Amino acid sequence: MSEKKYVYFFGEGDASMKVLLGGKGANLSEMTRIGLPVPPGFTISTEACNHYYKNNQQWPEGLEEEIKQHLSRLEKEVGKKLGDANDPLLVSVRSGAPVSMPGMMDTILNLGLNDQSVEGLAKLTGDKRFAYDCYRRFIQMFGNVVMGIEHDKFEAILDEVKEEVGAKLDTELDADALKKVINRYKELYRKETGEDFPQEPYQQLKRAINAVFESWNNKRAITYRRINRIPEEWGTAVNVQTMVFGNMGFDSGTGVGFTRNPSTGEKEYYGEYLLNAQGEDVVAGIRTPKPIKEMAQDLPQAFEDLKKVYQVLEEHYRDMQDFEFTIERGKLYLLQTRTGKRTTQAAVKIAVDMVKEGLIDKKTAVTRIDADQLNQLLHPQIDRSQPLKVLAKGLPASPGAAYGKVVFEADKAEELGNNGEKVILVRPETTPDDIHGVVAAQGVLTSRGGMTSHAAVVARGMGKPCVAGCEAIKIDLAKGMFSVNSTVVKEGDYITIDGGVGEVILGQVKTIPPQLSGDFQVLLSWADEIRKLGVRANADTPADAQKALEFGAQGIGLCRTEHMFMAPDRLPAMQRMIMAQTVEERKEALAKIEPMQKEDFKGIFKVMEEKPVTIRLIDPPLHEFLPKLEDLLVEVATLRAKGVTGKELEEKENLLKIVKNLNEANPMLGLRGCRLGILYPEIVEMQVRAIMEAACELTKEGVKVIPEIMIPLVGHRNEIKVLKEQLDQVAQEVIDQYGVTISYSFGTMIEVPRAALVADQIAEDAEFFSFGTNDLTQMTFGYSRDDAEGKFLFVYEEKKILEDDPFQVIDQEGVGQLMRMGVEKGRKTRPNLKCGICGEHGGEPRSVKFCHSIGLNYVSCSPFRVPLARLAAAQAVIEEEKKK
Repeated sequence: MSEKKYVYFFGEGDASMKVLLGGKGANLSEMTRIGLPVPPGFTISTEACNHYYKNNQQWPEGLEEEIKQHLSRLEKEVGKKLGDANDPLLVSVRSGAPVSMPGMMDTILNLGLNDQSVEGLAKLTGDKRFAYDCYRRFIQMFGNVVMGIEHDKFEAILDEVKEEVGAKLDTELDADALKKVINRYKELYRKETGEDFPQEPYQQLKRAINAVFESWNNKRAITYRRINRIPEEWGTAVNVQTMVFGNMGFDSGTGVGFTRNPSTGEKEYYGEYLLNAQGEDVVAGIRTPKPIKEMAQDLPQAFEDLKKVYQVLEEHYRDMQDFEFTIERGKLYLLQTRTGKRTTQAAVKIAVDMVKEGLIDKKTAVTRIDADQLNQLLHPQIDRSQPLKVLAKGLPASPGAAYGKVVFEADKAEELGNNGEKVILVRPETTPDDIHGVVAAQGVLTSRGGMTSHAAVVARGMGKPCVAGCEAIKIDLAKGMFSVNSTVVKEGDYITIDGGVGEVILGQVKTIPPQLSGDFQVLLSWADEIRKLGVRANADTPADAQKALEFGAQGIGLCRTEHMFMAPDRLPAMQRMIMAQTVEERKEALAKIEPMQKEDFKGIFKVMEEKPVTIRLIDPPLHEFLPKLEDLLVEVATLRAKGVTGKELEEKENLLKIVKNLNEANPMLGLRGCRLGILYPEIVEMQVRAIMEAACELTKEGVKVIPEIMIPLVGHRNEIKVLKEQLDQVAQEVIDQYGVTISYSFGTMIEVPRAALVADQIAEDAEFFSFGTNDLTQMTFGYSRDDAEGKFLFVYEEKKILEDDPFQVIDQEGVGQLMRMGVEKGRKTRPNLKCGICGEHGGEPRSVKFCHSIGLNYVSCSPFRVPLARLAAAQAVIEEEKKK
């Protein structure tokens, strides 16, 4: 026998062993240790699963002997034997990954039943109906999970028998009817697999264990791991646990509980249960369960026991728990607990409340929030001032409002979603196989299932609105439609769902931005106390700047002046400037733009009073402000074909000539940024004059302004040297003219790889660096972003050539090393050099943490990502402290 240990009896492990025992196994051991009522069992470790995959689906040496030893111990502990004809031990076989993957892998219940032991169970319990119900469930689960027989084929047989005997619900089938179901299930099994349903219990167990191992690599599990960045090499554990039965009558039941409301975070007895049912009936959404508070009437003693469990779990784990339970003839058993998935709104409230209750400290509270999910709090809500046609109301399973075209199949949702269309996935209930459709949809609507159904749990985790258990809608999948009373909604029609209140509304409905809670502000204030990294926003208008301030921005890290030129009232003047034949003509056109630029800057400076504002001088090539070459060629050809002559044709031909002259083979690497300023200095001189006049006028009004002027695309020390000397002179002239004192600075964007390599030289003139990581990534990889993201990056991610899209997450090994080098070299020349980042990476949590690690002073991102950056910056400090 191998010396390596693969199997652990419940109580041998603890909650810290999640990587080895999986989350479920580790917590079953932990609950056993603290005395909670857990049915006994054992866990086969993730190491066994990994060996299985690395060795052609073979078990490691010694595993079978360990399983038999632990099975023997389990039989002694409960006084029953697996497969015994008179008093059979029945077990469940469940998966358990190191992190929660709800519904993604497989479970088999009632294992150990066969044609003999089912009769023993019937005699022992005095309830034939119960015994046969367990057996038919086992055949169905084993057939589906182990042998791959479609679930719907079993359900069709069940529906067929219900119709024959006139039953509406499964619970109305008597023992004889269930016998009929069992016989037909076995016929289906034989037809689909070519073999009889296995009767030897240990062989059932072996095959079930293998099926759970196999489920680690099913399609839905792979998709879930990719979305949630769960390592493939972790594998799943397998939990073999003594069965307890919630389907032994109406003094029995099964349910799911949360120690706090996973949607709102309120501290309440939250969850759902079904009487006379087994666990899959609740989570599969096949029957709509009751709210857990109603258990006080149905099973009062069990509810009192359950209330104690709520308290023990929270005090022990110091976090909101999601647990499964079964009540067998009035006695409560816990089947698992895990840290509960929750909306971000709930996560924030729970974290803040737990600090107030003394369960956790502020730093723990800050780490409890997934920074990536903060945008859930920024979900739009429905504007209730407009007339609404509410079709139906279901359960408010995941907050937020969304509209889209109705689709009934996950594949169709994925297809339309990938083409940029907004869709709402409408299903009777979702299953784990629908996950790709949920990912692509704006929201999910189901006619069955509760607040803890698959659709609800997955949608909450993804921050998508979900309305579940909306029984008023009658779905006809064959016809591609659903109806509510006399209203028919077809596939392709628009609906809106409000997951916060559970409403289904006809058509596209106007939404309004959300209001952030007081708890949200409290949590971010704790993050601000902890973080070292400043957080600014990218903003081009006073409205953007105001929004940035509301979200806690400490300045503007990027104001793009070219966006101001694109306004309809300015574009003609900009185009006249580009088409000018002489410097004088160009200056004349610029003189008309300058007052507009000045007013733009005044508006932003006024909003950001006393905070730094980094303004990037013109960056894109000039042809971007003119009509496209292809469009002009068509227009000129059309005019000529129609015989048009004179001024109209001459103007178009002149414009075409200029566009042709400005046209570049590779504009990304052409005449743009600082190169444009060097060739046409009058453009950037106008911009600096507008910036400084705006600053001087506001200073005279008593407004403190801190302008930072950024010269883009510098790759050589002489580029910034020439431009800084020239523009500094313009700035000083304006200051002298107004007779005020202003603290201003010139810096550059580090977006050309050469700039990072010679950062020590560039820092002789640059007073600050801002890493433009969008362009830096393009130039470092040699990728055109628009082409790469549309054509091959997704393949690179699927094939694991790249772990992440480098335009979404900073490539730390390549682009990141250039950034690190730029900071270190720049500060050797100028020790107090301010360094920041202004690409959208500045609002991506892992990238923010990297920016902290290389010593940047600040990150800058879009206003709506500022809260996320504030939180991620604090988490970076906490993670760094833990490593010391």
